[in-house]
Amino acid sequence: MQAAKLLSQPSRARRILVLLMACALLVGVATIGKAGASSTSGKKISGGTVTWAEWEGQAPTYIFPLFSAQYFSQVNVGNFQYLMYRPLYWFGNNDSDSIDYSLSLAKAPVWSDGGTTVSITLKPYKWSNGETITSRDIVFWMNLLKANTSNWGAFVPGEFPDNVTSVTAPNATTVVFKLNRAYNQTWFLYNELSQITPLPIAWDRTSATGAAPDPNSTTLPDTTTAGAQAVYAYLNGSATDTAGWASSPVWGVVDGPFKLASFTNTGQATFVPNETYSGPVKPSIAKFVEVPVTSPAAEVNLVKSGSKNLTVGYLPDSYLPLMKSIGSSGYSTLEAYTFDSAYWPMNFSNPKFGPVFKQLYFRQAFQHLVDQPGWIKAFFGGDAVPTNGPVPITPANSFYDKTEKSSNPYPFSVASAKTLLKEHGWHVVPGGTTTCAKPGTGKGECGAQIPKGRALSFNLDYITNSTPLASEMEDLKAQASKVGVQLELTSHPYGVIAGTAIPCKTGASNCNWTMENWQVGWIYGPDYYPTGDQLFETGAATNFGNYNNPMANRLIAATLVSKPATAQAALDAYQNYLAKNVPVIWEPVSSGDPIAAGVTLVSKHLGGYTTNAFGSINPEYWYLTK
Repeated sequence: MQAAKLLSQPSRARRILVLLMACALLVGVATIGKAGASSTSGKKISGGTVTWAEWEGQAPTYIFPLFSAQYFSQVNVGNFQYLMYRPLYWFGNNDSDSIDYSLSLAKAPVWSDGGTTVSITLKPYKWSNGETITSRDIVFWMNLLKANTSNWGAFVPGEFPDNVTSVTAPNATTVVFKLNRAYNQTWFLYNELSQITPLPIAWDRTSATGAAPDPNSTTLPDTTTAGAQAVYAYLNGSATDTAGWASSPVWGVVDGPFKLASFTNTGQATFVPNETYSGPVKPSIAKFVEVPVTSPAAEVNLVKSGSKNLTVGYLPDSYLPLMKSIGSSGYSTLEAYTFDSAYWPMNFSNPKFGPVFKQLYFRQAFQHLVDQPGWIKAFFGGDAVPTNGPVPITPANSFYDKTEKSSNPYPFSVASAKTLLKEHGWHVVPGGTTTCAKPGTGKGECGAQIPKGRALSFNLDYITNSTPLASEMEDLKAQASKVGVQLELTSHPYGVIAGTAIPCKTGASNCNWTMENWQVGWIYGPDYYPTGDQLFETGAATNFGNYNNPMANRLIAATLVSKPATAQAALDAYQNYLAKNVPVIWEPVSSGDPIAAGVTLVSKHLGGYTTNAFGSINPEYWYLTK
């Protein structure tokens, strides 16, 4: 979710030697290029088609930049929406955790009135319908956001836009935000202003009928709460109509480097350059095609077909041992760690097991059963790093605390898990089913609302088509059984998992899930400073498991208002507490594709490719060579 301009830019972390040795097995199939950037030889040409493999089983499902938690994914945002609709500020290029003003729609914000007023000056960008991007387009976004916060996936009660008392547009290029207090300016830029995507006035309508909105009108529907809700309802309905995306007069108004030419029912998205793009780099390729991938085997078949048929792809980790025999050629491999913490949520509101998950000792015990070093060696060929807490340690950055980087507070230990359960009133039955023998809230008892006889047997659901993840879950099931925790493993596509693991209320029909593992964890964005307010603060839209901890809330709040001299200390206190309090179950994060895991493959005939710390892509920089 964030990065700090007050801190130095990080250098790219080197991949683990084991992976480099594995990649060397390609012998003419792939070579190791410069970390973070592709290498190519030959003469640059204009035009041509670049194909890019989508993550396994994941095609875009939502096009409107104001998305709910259900559609909050890198698949929909950084790899799809951002090609057409640029956010106000751009982050993460060249594996840096910092802001890139050259690709941002506005200049750096200016602070005044003791840090309670923020003024933003827009650069001269245009929409594809000929209209200029003005301050009114940002007011339009803010009006929709304020009237529809329950539908904004990045919403945290009390934060953006609640902490903005007014938004004014004194002229066409200036926007002024009045805040309810002074905040950590890095946090406000990287986590609040980063959420803004200017919207064209052409979208300020409540139906597809009628004349196009007049950008000079003062009575457009977004200017009232009821009108803004009606506009959102119309745009949200249209945003899920994937068959109508490419032909829609609404979604055809773009300010990004590309516009959508077609979208198939299998999820293949074809883009062509936006000829009116105002950014610093105009696309040189004629088409950019996002190709759907159904399984690791399907991706490997695409790789085998050669780089002329698939320009950018990946080799799933489960196929690393076979690289020498694949026999295709023409690819370079790149490092591809993104700025994310890998974890899966547990449902603290589940009526049966929520009371168990609320017990810190149980979360500690369960984390002890996760063999991160063993999984990295056995299932990722060394091409992964452990997650010890909420702040990522890769790419290299200035945010993580040294303790979190080097130490796991709950290392793999079946014995430690067994001891914790026994000390808290459970009758541990290795190979059988452990049950609560001493109900109650006193010392040595199971905890509040846990009845006698409650059995530690529940479902753990994970995404399909990931061999490493399936192996991890089978190993976890085996280790858990040693302390009598029986896991019922099930597997579903990513979309099902993401649609299931959402905040819910105890007793609601959608609140019976227990643990959902989508493997990706959280790539920080559009909040890039890793404070955790979006993930772990009470009531946050993407606090998927409804974790509720007053101390965590206080520590998070301190990071939002800290001054530069104390910012890192506040961030350290937060991340160390969360690492020990286990709000989610931490697991390894791999390089390559965050879903399938693996090695990123880039055609040697593609230049200009660089990785982004937050997973976004910039095909306007890419070009083909001959």
